[in-house]
Amino acid sequence: MAINKYMRAALKLLSHVDIKKNYKRIRQVQQAARKPRIKLTYKTWDYAVKNGACSVPIRIFSPDKLVFAGFADTRHPVIVFFHGGGWVTNDIDTYEKTCLTIARQTKHMVIAVDYRLAPEHPFPAALEDCCAVVRSVMRQQRLAGTARKIILMGDSAGGNLAAAVSLYLRDKGEQLPDKQILIYPATFNDHTDASPFPSIVENGADYVLTSKHICDYMDMYCGDAINRQNPYCAPLLAGDFSRQPETLVITAQFDPLRDEGEAYAHALAAAGNRVVTRRIPNAIHGYFTLSIRFNIVKESYRMINHFLEGETAAHEQAHEARMAQA
Repeated sequence: MAINKYMRAALKLLSHVDIKKNYKRIRQVQQAARKPRIKLTYKTWDYAVKNGACSVPIRIFSPDKLVFAGFADTRHPVIVFFHGGGWVTNDIDTYEKTCLTIARQTKHMVIAVDYRLAPEHPFPAALEDCCAVVRSVMRQQRLAGTARKIILMGDSAGGNLAAAVSLYLRDKGEQLPDKQILIYPATFNDHTDASPFPSIVENGADYVLTSKHICDYMDMYCGDAINRQNPYCAPLLAGDFSRQPETLVITAQFDPLRDEGEAYAHALAAAGNRVVTRRIPNAIHGYFTLSIRFNIVKESYRMINHFLEGETAAHEQAHEARMAQA
């Protein structure tokens, strides 16, 4: 079902927020909106990973009631998840429900990373934190002699970080994750009207996340013009897209980031990587954090599970048929 005029009006109202002036207030609202954790209904464990002088908090979500036996626990493959929020807002508390849903729906152990936020900690702080956690997970796997698959996953700014981590590890000659899932990722460095991507103009005003919001987030995260040219800040600027993990890119129809996410998928595919790209009709940026009861979220998990299970080709026609009927 298409977005009706009443929903459009509501989205337009939510689109007029000055991010630079109000990011601290947004964080306060997010903290106030947190519900008390109901620890009896599921299992989580809090740890920290060292990154030089810093300590990066992580939260581990089990897909079932099993007791976590450390990183040597071989019962589930692992998703290392980086949350969205423009590198400026959100944390592992605000994403707790989403991470639990990911764990339950995919039957993977989810390791959520509470990376440092901008503008207090601009680029490359978040990237360094995420790399430190991925390295730690891989190191623990090697020490334990396990062969579990490790998947990087993130939405929005988290999708940007997942892509950047994969590029960075490749460039450093380090072990790569088995797969990566990028949900409406930010991949480019220009979100003004001069952007080469039509979705920035088409969807950049009235769908909650605006092109101005993205510019503000980029200003707070990337800062100067030199960082904006760095492919670890804007992965679509990479000169080499080869030797990347098998990738699933999911975009949303009414998202200003839609076209640059799909362009990144095309660049990876053109470089010889295995890539699956999906666009969710009638969806806006941020939809993935909604309840699993929403059909667009259910459909996304179908895509994710088919990708994780290696069944993407077999489900190609089924997906197209479902989208045609939506």
